[in-house]
Amino acid sequence: MWRPTILRRVVLSSIKENITLSKFLYTTKSRTPRSTAKLTLISASVGILVGAGYGGYTHYKINTKKLSSSSDEEFAFLKDAPEYKSHYKVINEADSSNLQLVLFQYQTCPFCCKVRAYLDARGISYEIVEVDAVLRQAIKWSGYKKVPILLAKVDGGYQQLLDSTAILSILETHIRDKTYSLRDIVKFYPVSKFENDSGKPTTDVTNKYFIMHNSAVPDEKQRVSEIEEREWRQWADRVLVHTLSPNVYRTASESLETFKWFEEAGGWRNNFPSWECAVMVYVGAAAMWIIAKRLKARHNIQDDVRQSLYNAVNDWMTVINKKGMPFLGGKKPNLADISVYGILSSIEGCKAFQDLKENTDVGKWFDNMKNNMKETRGRIITV
Repeated sequence: MWRPTILRRVVLSSIKENITLSKFLYTTKSRTPRSTAKLTLISASVGILVGAGYGGYTHYKINTKKLSSSSDEEFAFLKDAPEYKSHYKVINEADSSNLQLVLFQYQTCPFCCKVRAYLDARGISYEIVEVDAVLRQAIKWSGYKKVPILLAKVDGGYQQLLDSTAILSILETHIRDKTYSLRDIVKFYPVSKFENDSGKPTTDVTNKYFIMHNSAVPDEKQRVSEIEEREWRQWADRVLVHTLSPNVYRTASESLETFKWFEEAGGWRNNFPSWECAVMVYVGAAAMWIIAKRLKARHNIQDDVRQSLYNAVNDWMTVINKKGMPFLGGKKPNLADISVYGILSSIEGCKAFQDLKENTDVGKWFDNMKNNMKETRGRIITV
């Protein structure tokens, strides 16, 4: 059985690592961004959520006031499946996960890309529902109005999973020990409510960087490896992702180019009305070009925004090169590799990514990750 000692072990381990994580984040020239009020511009109905995803992932200070902790509100359980229309399926005949998953996403959202990268890396079959960024009709059934949302069929109904980092940890815990159901596992990742710096209630997922073990304490080598993996997963969420928005929306023309790529990569014209596509592309590009300047200041990005991106990726490649292995996880990608790859793949069609490959040595690692995904990913079936 799952025992309280498992959770206590994780909490104690987290406390012991606090100093280590702080030192790590300092040495990579990062800092935890302040929670701020939502950015509003032009209209609340404008489909800029696709673009805002690059800079809108908020983390909360340790000294924020905790209001409550409950997994019921966000990790909702549904008795009946909501109505949805799949846009495509990824089928892997070798999938042994026993999971039936539907991912509600924006194709180029870095957090959605992270979840897809995980599913592909682990050879899991899944369905994709592309959410329209303006009306968001595809997720009207959920009380949670952000993406990604992962819906998993479980005994007696459907379990809603959210937060890309928590999704990876929950699924990885399940894959490593399939004797425990997802409904049991989510109890170890409670959604905690907090007051942010502005005094507004917000939420975060406790333990989301941890994989749960129902076994003996790992040996020293495994423990060090797990700490390193968690540090770099946290770095991907707190540092790397915040360098993207100021880079892909650096100029008005670059912002429009980025949104046109979003339209192509997301298949918007095939899935949404033409008027909605026009709003998302042109109004969204204009809005994000302006918003990106505020995100740049909020996340302490250098005036030369490209250099901040290069510096972040160079920090990552330094540790990869020191390993002397293809991935941080060794011969196979671990969750940190998957997280960094997923985030970077979200800008693969942008000029910023081409500049990144030309000015850092990330290309070989990225290509290794892509080739690894091709070997493990299932075949795509258009619905």
